[in-house]
Amino acid sequence: MTQVGNGAQTAGRPTRLPRSARRKQLLAAAQEVFVAQGYHSAAMDDIAERAGVSKPVLYQHFPGKLELYLALLDTHCDSIVAKVREAMAATTDNKERVSGAVRAYFDFVDHESGAFRLVFESDLRNEPAVRERVERVEQGCIAAITDTIISDTGVSRSRAELLASGLVGAAETAAQFWLAGGRQVPKAEAEALLTGLSWRGIASFPLQGESA
Repeated sequence: MTQVGNGAQTAGRPTRLPRSARRKQLLAAAQEVFVAQGYHSAAMDDIAERAGVSKPVLYQHFPGKLELYLALLDTHCDSIVAKVREAMAATTDNKERVSGAVRAYFDFVDHESGAFRLVFESDLRNEPAVRERVERVEQGCIAAITDTIISDTGVSRSRAELLASGLVGAAETAAQFWLAGGRQVPKAEAEALLTGLSWRGIASFPLQGESA
């Protein structure tokens, strides 16, 4: 019987996906397995089976489990930093910028893929390559917000970084707390509450050219 889909065969012969499509397929399968089982409990056999390919095919694209995990981290780490940068660039309304940064974290943890667990709840944080990527998310988001604060208020970089780290830390912690608590507060309201809290603090710093 001929099998079609991730698959493996059509008209009795293997389906040859373009390399980029095959890589995307393997990463999607690996993400499902890592989110469900964690890094240490996941096996390459499980990932190959989930993808509907043989282990040799999997190893043609990724030499090992760590490389698969790091590729997923790169994708999701870059994504959340990009969303925070977009929030800073999308408007000149600073309250909307704060709202956008908060929303980026809530959207990330609320996504049905559960990919946030790879970044914020990884059981591989002691691995230097993983730790470096997780720290890169925090630093990238802080940098994006820092530049905006400096541009608008003229405060020193060290002070702007401290303010930005406070916003990033609050958004990350609150979003995870909200999810772990079973989403008891509607998402839009949760975002608005945290935005209001953060904005009251940041708004106390006058824009350049304004008096305090």
